[in-house]
Amino acid sequence: MLDMLYSGFGAVFGDPLGLVFIALGVIVGIIFGSLPGLTTVAALSMFLPITYTMASGNGLSMLTAIYIGGISGGLISAILLNIPGTPSSIATTFEGAPMARKGEAGKALGLGIFASLIGTIIGIIAMIILSPVLAELTIKFGPWEYFSVTLFALTLISSLSGKSMTKGLLSALFGMMFATVGLSPIDSAQRFTFGSVNLSSGFNLLAVLVGLYAISEVLSSGDSKQASSETHNYKMQGLLGFRLIEMKDQIVNLVRSSLIGLGIGILPGIGASSSNIIAYSVTKNVSKTPEKFGTGISDGIIATESSNNSSIGGAMIPLLTLGIPGDGATAILLGGFMLHGLQPGPLLFQTNGEVVYHIFASMIMASFLMAIIMYACMRFFVKVLEIPSYILMPIIIVLCLIGAYALNNRIFDMWSLLLFGIIGLSLSKFDIPAPPFILGFILENALETNLRRGLQYANGDVSELLQHPIALLFLVLAIGSIILSMYRQFKKMIPTTR
Repeated sequence: MLDMLYSGFGAVFGDPLGLVFIALGVIVGIIFGSLPGLTTVAALSMFLPITYTMASGNGLSMLTAIYIGGISGGLISAILLNIPGTPSSIATTFEGAPMARKGEAGKALGLGIFASLIGTIIGIIAMIILSPVLAELTIKFGPWEYFSVTLFALTLISSLSGKSMTKGLLSALFGMMFATVGLSPIDSAQRFTFGSVNLSSGFNLLAVLVGLYAISEVLSSGDSKQASSETHNYKMQGLLGFRLIEMKDQIVNLVRSSLIGLGIGILPGIGASSSNIIAYSVTKNVSKTPEKFGTGISDGIIATESSNNSSIGGAMIPLLTLGIPGDGATAILLGGFMLHGLQPGPLLFQTNGEVVYHIFASMIMASFLMAIIMYACMRFFVKVLEIPSYILMPIIIVLCLIGAYALNNRIFDMWSLLLFGIIGLSLSKFDIPAPPFILGFILENALETNLRRGLQYANGDVSELLQHPIALLFLVLAIGSIILSMYRQFKKMIPTTR
């Protein structure tokens, strides 16, 4: 393995043009990731044809560099504008924006970039070491196991519910309700389409995410009295934006969140858009001071950015070993492999091992380039805050609408964007949290698909679940999560009843 990795680094550093492609991919990814409405998937889709004329190693290295830059770049607008540039940075807004409002934008960016670097490296190392082992484990996962994992993820909604668990659960149910619009995943039966061809395809995830966060943020700022004209104080502390001694208490959080992102990334269909929320939830649950979350603390930023970046390596594992994309970005990468005549799967390491380890080495290189570029350009990114809201907000709306239309070339997606923008504004007006809505929308399909598939395999016998130890383990964890959340809610109510 080490010999192959050494040869991979030799191929990367021995080709100056390849290094240029990696750096270009990182820059493109950061730009697309930082601009609301333009996502990592959009960047990969646009640049996939460009790599066709490149050598396999260089072309796929550039695509993975875009992937890394795009996931990392989302933290910029999440912190500076309170609008996640990508779905993977949703939870970064929970702490990043409050830190920016307190005059700690530089520190928030520095922590986010550092956590992104460490999370990415941990994910890539795990990808290199664990790919053969985890291939054997994940291939044993059936519908019952995936159902239990998804159900466990949904139980974490309670920690995202803010002051009211009822409102959080209501928000999650709303998200699951909108996810059922369109064709059912098993038998393609039409649900809530009302005879509309557009509704048959359901609501696109990007339109939902950008609408709930970007459009609602624009509408909310327009409703407020010059709230967005405030310029945040930006002060750099040293080279990294923070003191390294501050990371002493965050090592456990950093490693734990990276492992959460890695594990979730391995499971197809969940990905970074959920891992950052789940890692934030876990960090809040285990914290001795959960009441400080939402006020702008380092713990939340480190948890979200390390988890979403470590999910890159996690999502690549099933792609490389089983040919199963873990998220939308790796689905595009799957097309990139096939475009270059490579078929991801168990035989990929045997037939094209040199290309695989070339990609591994280039991903490590791209991780460090991402951190260097983002730290070097941090001062320029902060200048975004000085753009007047009457200039910035229309630009954001136009970019969001372009991104929505570019998905499927449908006007319907643009209307969906505006619809969910209004829904997001309404949720905020009634103090209903949006993150449970997102998690419910994302996970509903996986929950329903695997439940129905498991029941089909078992001929409707639910007791079949008892014969799957891994599924039972996650069900026990789900029940424990619910009991713990109820206990904490009850504990908070006790002082008020005295």
